[in-house]
Amino acid sequence: MGLPGSGKTYLTERLVPLLKAAWYNADKLREMANDWDFSEEGRIRQSMRMRTFADFEKSAGRFVVCDFVCPTRQTRENFDPDTIIWMDTITEGRFEDTNKIFQAPVNVDFHIQEWNDRNHSDVAKEILKNV
Repeated sequence: MGLPGSGKTYLTERLVPLLKAAWYNADKLREMANDWDFSEEGRIRQSMRMRTFADFEKSAGRFVVCDFVCPTRQTRENFDPDTIIWMDTITEGRFEDTNKIFQAPVNVDFHIQEWNDRNHSDVAKEILKNV
């Protein structure tokens, strides 16, 4: 999770092959659903949509990485991830409405504050260590 432009997709592109995981990108799921509603209701609906896809993969015994903003406590509670990676690399994203509602998470498993060539491998190693 993280603000738009924080590096979520960049990290995910590199992390997914290491975990042999399924990958769900929020923009692609919004496109498939033709749902570009960014109101509070739309964001809640998106968090539940992401959870449905993640739960499906998890029920099949697969790792799944969902890359999306998940900007509020409620959207994170709806999504209910096993692991949270917070891309905390920027202070403002490109969408003012998202900047205004974004709530920094309190409990995260990985707090990434800079882009580097090791983030994805470090995260993958820690996740796989606990399997």
